[in-house]
Amino acid sequence: MKLRLSAVLAAVCLVAACGSEEPAVIDTVDGGTALHALFDEHFERNLELNPLRATFIGDYRYNDRMANSNSPEYRAAAEAMDEEFLQGLLEIDRSQLGYQDQLSYDIFRINREQSLEGNQFPSHLQPINQFYSITNFFVQLGSGASAHRFKTVKDYEDFLSRADDFSEIIDQIVSNMKEGMQAGVTQPRILMAKLQPQIDAHVVDNVEDSNFYTPVRNMPEDFSAEDRERLTAAYEDKIMNTIVPAYQRVSNFIGDDYLDNARETVGLYAQPNGVSWYEYMVRVRTTTDMTPEEVHQVGVDEVARIHGEMHSVMEEVGFEGDLKDFFEYMNTDPQFFFDEPEQLIQGYRDMSDHIAGLSEDLFEIFPETEFEVRRVEPFREKSASGGSYQAGTPDGARPGVFYANAYDLSARPNWAMESLYLHEAIPGHHFQIMIQRENEDLPNFRRFGGFTAFSEGWGLYAESLGKEIGVYTDPYQYFGGLNAELWRSIRLVVDTGIHAKGWSRQQVLDYMYENSAVAEARAVSEAERFMAIPGQALAYKVGQLKIRAIRDGAEARLGDKFDVKTFHTEVLRDGAMPLSMLESKIDRWIESQLM
Repeated sequence: MKLRLSAVLAAVCLVAACGSEEPAVIDTVDGGTALHALFDEHFERNLELNPLRATFIGDYRYNDRMANSNSPEYRAAAEAMDEEFLQGLLEIDRSQLGYQDQLSYDIFRINREQSLEGNQFPSHLQPINQFYSITNFFVQLGSGASAHRFKTVKDYEDFLSRADDFSEIIDQIVSNMKEGMQAGVTQPRILMAKLQPQIDAHVVDNVEDSNFYTPVRNMPEDFSAEDRERLTAAYEDKIMNTIVPAYQRVSNFIGDDYLDNARETVGLYAQPNGVSWYEYMVRVRTTTDMTPEEVHQVGVDEVARIHGEMHSVMEEVGFEGDLKDFFEYMNTDPQFFFDEPEQLIQGYRDMSDHIAGLSEDLFEIFPETEFEVRRVEPFREKSASGGSYQAGTPDGARPGVFYANAYDLSARPNWAMESLYLHEAIPGHHFQIMIQRENEDLPNFRRFGGFTAFSEGWGLYAESLGKEIGVYTDPYQYFGGLNAELWRSIRLVVDTGIHAKGWSRQQVLDYMYENSAVAEARAVSEAERFMAIPGQALAYKVGQLKIRAIRDGAEARLGDKFDVKTFHTEVLRDGAMPLSMLESKIDRWIESQLM
């Protein structure tokens, strides 16, 4: 039974004898108990409000629905819930809590306050782009390649219901984008021009050509003949009469109306209240108080430092020429490229057992959740990043997945593989996210929550462990690690350049070509990614620099007492948190080691 927030507050009030000179009637409910009751109720209500979030963590109670999260009703409900639970939290005396509960209190408060602050910015008026869109996401979901499972008859029926919600969501998105056009809040035209072909790929004349038909093709053998016939007919009808028309409607709107009204500028600064909007995104993504200008300068400095490291690699391999010549060589010499996409994917699969074994020298805790490598699906590979991670479920029902992009092999050199694997897989996101999710001692909102600077900072820190863990033995692979770190430093420069300094798309591309070994396909997709999700790219380098600084401080203070395995346990075991909280937590651990 759910304990309503009013009951939680009543219990707290009774403990504190609120408004009474008489002793408390109830003395068994302390602040910690009330705190966890509040967390539990919020988590449950949040799952009900966000059914897809439940699906992705392996809770299938709401698998028959999707939230219309851009609707006025949803946004009002979400804001009211944030206000309600923030007020409830502040009724609890933080000073009376244990250390872990204080961490949870602070993280929960930050989440609610940032969410409320963000409501002033009209992101709901520009709800889709070529990088993040419900149209691409829904294809993954409905094809069986994502979190919605297709194992039982109910699973199949649930998705039919979700398809009806998707159709309503599409209409809401179109309505919001029309409102955005009137308010002067629109996406850059170049991004929406890239999105429209992605959408059109799912407007099919033959139902069997649809990705949404895949579950019918893969229907479990144990389904009865009656169910198979009924579900096949239902899916054919839903695909051709609900899903395909929804894709057609949004495509028509983009092509007929939106593109002509979308903006030529590419930076957030050009939107109404855009300067403040970007400053907010910088704070949220980095979990710091850094200004865009400060972030920009860190990037410039790091680019220069890493260029120096690259010159050392050039000397090691005996390359004659300058750094730009070396970039050209690394981007064009045939030895660095595969002939077939499957060779790239298999290369990543071959790394799995090898790097997993090597990681035992630096780690003492490991996720139990299985892990696998998959190729990015063709319908989204052109605009997708080089690699990404999708978390598994702690119950083992779904593995963690590293999606590797094999589009345009001329942009996927083999020297980039080790660093990307370390980041997305082991010991990067798979370790960080699944160790967190498997920790049942954490409140659920922490088990399944996150902070971009922590998770992406850890991913880049994991890349930096290459030589220490036993890879990067080939100087070209080490160059790949340096280039990946350089890329994250360049992101600091160009993301702030786009959104705070008014850089054009071409200025961004020119800076990338001048300072890194990047092929055109990746440069374009990455530049447009920064345009689509302001501030997200800042999290990697800011987070990595802080984690490395925290480790350097721990090594200096502990000396011979420093143990890297224990340090990594301390960083990972309590899950993601703002960087300042991580620093304080490790300081506390250091003090305990010195006693």
